[in-house]
Amino acid sequence: MKIDWAALGSVFGVSLVVTVALVGLFTLGITGLSRRERAAAQGDSAALAVTGAYVCFAACAAAVAYGISLIVV
Repeated sequence: MKIDWAALGSVFGVSLVVTVALVGLFTLGITGLSRRERAAAQGDSAALAVTGAYVCFAACAAAVAYGISLIVV
């Protein structure tokens, strides 16, 4: 058995980048929701922050669904 180390390293690199990107997106979503909390406490509107948070969470869900579809197919 021969291991293709270049391919293994490539898979590791791509998975690391995708993981960091998903964590970043999720963090942006959490930040948007916390801005909504802060705006509600001050009596302001934070519609843009909430919309951005929902977009980030939807992108995370889409990326996870795509990954699951790659595994299943």
